[in-house]
Amino acid sequence: MSAGGVVMRIDPAEGGRIVSLLIAGVERILPKARARARAPALYWGCYPMVPWAGRLSEGRIPTSDGEVRLEPNLPPSAIHGLGFDKGWEIVERSASAVTMTCALRGLGWPFGGRARQTLKLDVRSLELELEVGGYTRPGPAGLGWHPWFTRPQGAEMRLCVDATEVLVLDADLVPTGEVRQVTTAEDLRSCPPLGDRRLDHVYVRAKGPAVVRWPDLELRIAFDASTPTVVVHTPIEGVCVEPQTMWPNAPLLAAAGVRGTGLRTLEPGDTLRANEEWTWSV
Repeated sequence: MSAGGVVMRIDPAEGGRIVSLLIAGVERILPKARARARAPALYWGCYPMVPWAGRLSEGRIPTSDGEVRLEPNLPPSAIHGLGFDKGWEIVERSASAVTMTCALRGLGWPFGGRARQTLKLDVRSLELELEVGGYTRPGPAGLGWHPWFTRPQGAEMRLCVDATEVLVLDADLVPTGEVRQVTTAEDLRSCPPLGDRRLDHVYVRAKGPAVVRWPDLELRIAFDASTPTVVVHTPIEGVCVEPQTMWPNAPLLAAAGVRGTGLRTLEPGDTLRANEEWTWSV
């Protein structure tokens, strides 16, 4: 797809993900060839996280009918949902927009359901829409996107997230339910240079937009109050900024009485939706 000089490529067979986004002639999305690993398919592109986002400790989902145990796809956790390694079906396409659907199955997921994603490209923006519904029994739901942005070669990158709190994580990077204030190194409100900061943090009660700044381009990720949880991951190969509707590990935390996790329980017939808009200026 293209709009003006902006070119975006998607791969429905690889999790319905964006595999390339060329803006001002520069690749902004980390390609598969530069991923740290090919399996599981977590480490490149920009893919939808559905029907949950982040880690589920040991794949555990408490329900009124007893605990569901999913097979961990990144042991000891089940991570980032069921759509990122599935084929998606294109149901509508134009020169600048695409809509895809995916049946939710795998890892022992017993709730059924179907996801739908729409991407709309313009000269200076990208709209992302995601929804999940069609459950056959009540079950948990959460949504988000997981972009891997490229790092500039030999230059500094900056990142801004308007949040003052992060979740406390255990040794497996799973939230415990506790919330703490950010440290100086974790505080991204002033759009600091990333330098050698290696973050893998869950920012909560965040306010949009988040900002990713290359030397030649500023990209703003607008998200609303339905997606106030933002995971930031900054390994050496790329930068991830992931607004999402729920905390990682939300089913277990909510069952333990933790409030504010963003977990939704969908009944058959219910639908959960999320939206983002990326805008950029050179």
